[in-house]
Amino acid sequence: MRRLSGGLLLIVAALATAPVATATATVRGTPTNVDVSQRHLNESEEAIAVNPTNPKNIVIVTNVGHKEAGLKAGMFEGVSFDGGRTWSTKLIGNNDNLGDACCDPSLSFDQYGNLFMTYLFQVENTVPIALSTDGGLTFKLVGNVIAPPSGTPTKSSGDNRGLFRFVDQPTITAAHGEVWVIFNAGGPLFATGASVSGIGQVGSFFVGEVVPNTNNCTYGDIAIGPAGQIMQVCTLTESGQGGGKLFVNVDPDGLGPANFGDRIFVTDTHVGGFDFIGPQPDRSVDAEPGLAWDRTGGLHNGRVYLIYTLEQKNESDNTDIFVRYSDDGGVTWSSGVRVNDDSTVNSQFLPKISLDPTTGNLATVWYDSRRDLGAGGSGDTDGIANDDAQFWGAFSTNGGVSFGANLQISAGTSNAADSGNGIDYGDYTGLSFYGGVAHPSWSDNSNSKGNNPDGTLHQLDIYTAAVPVS
Repeated sequence: MRRLSGGLLLIVAALATAPVATATATVRGTPTNVDVSQRHLNESEEAIAVNPTNPKNIVIVTNVGHKEAGLKAGMFEGVSFDGGRTWSTKLIGNNDNLGDACCDPSLSFDQYGNLFMTYLFQVENTVPIALSTDGGLTFKLVGNVIAPPSGTPTKSSGDNRGLFRFVDQPTITAAHGEVWVIFNAGGPLFATGASVSGIGQVGSFFVGEVVPNTNNCTYGDIAIGPAGQIMQVCTLTESGQGGGKLFVNVDPDGLGPANFGDRIFVTDTHVGGFDFIGPQPDRSVDAEPGLAWDRTGGLHNGRVYLIYTLEQKNESDNTDIFVRYSDDGGVTWSSGVRVNDDSTVNSQFLPKISLDPTTGNLATVWYDSRRDLGAGGSGDTDGIANDDAQFWGAFSTNGGVSFGANLQISAGTSNAADSGNGIDYGDYTGLSFYGGVAHPSWSDNSNSKGNNPDGTLHQLDIYTAAVPVS
């Protein structure tokens, strides 16, 4: 969820049955797609995570449309224990033990097999944190981030008045014996963390810290480095259609006494907080930056990667996906490497990056309109150029220096406006990369599997695929 003019602008799809689907990736060509949700109405804004203690255990959680389905609360969840071949699905956060969940799910497995989740409540200005120790079958609340009282000492200095005017887009990540949550607190970004010592062994979340100089900087990500240090990235500003800039802040000792340092400028994006493009005509896009930090101990150990969207000329809708990396903890950054390899001026947007902790290789995914030239055929549903999209990806096996040939991941072509979702494909996509296989998740109304109960080019279902590194 992203806020516009002080109000909420969303919510997405409806309740589901429990489908069973098959997912095996081919070595060449488009990987076999799976419609995980197979539900009436829309699902969007996907979080996906692979369990490193059992890579066949994969979990997806997404928004659902409350108003259109007559629901008061809830999120869609799919759980697989066979590498994505079959899925059990249900609604969670529908006034159960997780409360009245609204949206914006984020997931992260740690090295012990703990699955952490954060999301938004329907109305409260708090951020819940949930834990599953059984691979996503059940969750329990282990934290609820609230605004510290004015003047409360935290890791950051200064007064806390003005915090939590609202809360938006929480992100969670777990590794290196710690778990962190960051979100837009209605002004600055606010972060908190806790220690983790084993399965189900989670300490208390500290009171939290304000990330310095992050007012109006949002729509970002958080990552944990090999020494337990923390980096966040955010986009300035949170509104408008241009002038976007990316900044990072680093906390050098994670759960230690140090605070996040001052912000470091990385790059211009020309993408504002609400930048309207043809394939996202209702919701718009932001630069959607994402981080991945190499903790493998390998050749590029300590290298941190940043993915983002760049508009080549402001308001051109010619948006591309770029990756930069830093070998000095974010102080300096490489030149941007263009990931999408098309020669069109069409849109690529909502990227995601994930690093395989077993190899250090990178996977990237995004929505792509390169084949929508308005001339019919593959990639065009309506004779209008650059308003349809497919889902694409690419790998890097040389530390982000270059990316391989792009791969079309979605078997079909979708049109977000036809879904009536209001927020189009949403604000973000999902990706988890482990053991040489990337597992993306995306919103899709192509009905390429023929099992979307709403039919073709109507409401969005949640799709995934198993994509081996190439």
